Amino acid sequence: MSPQQAVERLLRQLAIERGLSKHTIAAYRRDLTGYLEVLEARGVTDASAISADDVAAFRSSLADRGLAASSVARHLSAVKALHRWLVDERVAADDVAKGQRPPKLPSRLPKAISVSQMQRLLDAVVGDDPASLRDRALLELLYATGARISELIALDVDDIGESLVKVTGKGGKQRLVPVGSFARAATDAWLVRGRAALAANGRGTPALLLGARGGRLSRQAAWEVIQRVAEEAEVPHVSPHTFRHSFATHLLEGGADVRAVQELLGHASVATTQIYTHVTADTLRDMYTTAHPRAR
Repeated sequence: MSPQQAVERLLRQLAIERGLSKHTIAAYRRDLTGYLEVLEARGVTDASAISADDVAAFRSSLADRGLAASSVARHLSAVKALHRWLVDERVAADDVAKGQRPPKLPSRLPKAISVSQMQRLLDAVVGDDPASLRDRALLELLYATGARISELIALDVDDIGESLVKVTGKGGKQRLVPVGSFARAATDAWLVRGRAALAANGRGTPALLLGARGGRLSRQAAWEVIQRVAEEAEVPHVSPHTFRHSFATHLLEGGADVRAVQELLGHASVATTQIYTHVTADTLRDMYTTAHPRAR
């Protein structure tokens, strides 16, 4: 089996058996393409003949390209996944990538915006035309549910209840997330006064949020909406994930239990959610330093 064939079989297994999204599969493919190029340059034509030196040579090539530690770690993760698969499938006797440890990544806390900045963002969408009604529903639902952008654009009309939204997360796991009156009002306005106009441009789809041609709204189109609104509201450095980070941070600052936030975010482990407690702790520390007469 050639290295190229091994990569294709791995990607097929990740897509079919593990149910990874097409975006994740595309990322794996990009990262492994560079590895295949190094193997080809070193004359490796059989996946079972890849050595630890070949893996080390690939890592050196990443360093030579001056990639950030996070990029190096991502590339190595893909390579290690490939070699674990080779062993599991008995193509190779040993995992030659096992000894490669990813570079230590700097601790990065999620970026959230303030409640007042979020209010400016949500208030920046004005108008009663179909696109404006959709954009308002998009932003209100992002903030109300804390859903990933991929989860939100995957919503169908039937996923929207009177006070709950059924969100399908990673691995097809579903969760119910309550929504408040603002998100419900924005969604109702879109469904009643806006969606039909855009749906008429397409062939019919159950998707909740639609693009200009009547099909499901794409990630790129949603990202462009957020960037445009953020610019109009003069709120810098806003991405779709900013809404998710702000959702979690604002809930915890308001006294929500971390395990409840874990369920709402769809995190498999509470440890993932607890990073947001550091954000709120930093906020409290800043307030203390500013307000207490003997804090300095």
